[in-house]
Amino acid sequence: MSDAIPAQIATASTSNEIPIPVDAIVPPQEEEFASETLYIQNLNEKIRIDVLKASLRGLFKSYGEVLDVVAHNNLRMRGQAFVSFASADIAKKALKEVKGFPLYSKPMQISFARTRSDAVVKRLDAERYEEHKQRRLAHKKTTRYTNPLKQKFRAKRLAAETDGPAVAAPKRPAVQMPDEYLPPNKILFLQNLPESVSKEQLMALFSQYPNLHEVRLIANKKDIAFVEYTDEGSATVAKDALHNYKLDGENKIKVMSLLCSHCAADVFFKITFARK
Repeated sequence: MSDAIPAQIATASTSNEIPIPVDAIVPPQEEEFASETLYIQNLNEKIRIDVLKASLRGLFKSYGEVLDVVAHNNLRMRGQAFVSFASADIAKKALKEVKGFPLYSKPMQISFARTRSDAVVKRLDAERYEEHKQRRLAHKKTTRYTNPLKQKFRAKRLAAETDGPAVAAPKRPAVQMPDEYLPPNKILFLQNLPESVSKEQLMALFSQYPNLHEVRLIANKKDIAFVEYTDEGSATVAKDALHNYKLDGENKIKVMSLLCSHCAADVFFKITFARK
């Protein structure tokens, strides 16, 4: 048997240093990809496009300037949207805090878009805007029949025409986290508001509690709104006081925190296992 000492051990021994196993060396982590535009899925398809776009703009406005919101009602883009910001840092913060938020009772699935939107290029690289737009249109034209999503929809349509519509499997009911367990956030989401409610009424109601920053109504959708405070503590006090408050003397308004999905998941699992 050879008495040779491995090179890395020998080098360390001659210099009176403790050898470091090669397996213990941790390679540097790659920086997380981020872009100025967020790609949102699992949106409620029953909501009108103009209302949905206004709701998304009102929701994301708290994190910084929203350059554009793109959503369409065609089959391929239904239930999806793109929200563009003035910087990738704004988009990154918005994704972290809004991911999983149940907008119109459906938790949003959010990721970074793979390419820059027209609005972003027009703002940040205006000289190349026309070049970018022409390249995008050319790509759209060449992938018209090769796009995997379009091929999938085409195959479904042909199958439906041949065999008749497929019977959808029953969906499991979504688990709703109790409001009292939602983690705090400085932004509150209001639902079940009277159709006649005004911004002034909500300002008067929520300004009873200190540090109110802004109230935002959604155009063409008067039964929801966003209320923002300067800190989480003030928002929590207002939420606890006004949840189920009868604003018109009849219907109870629903007030919930805009939750961070990661925090919500942790809390939910703790509650679930604690009850078992």
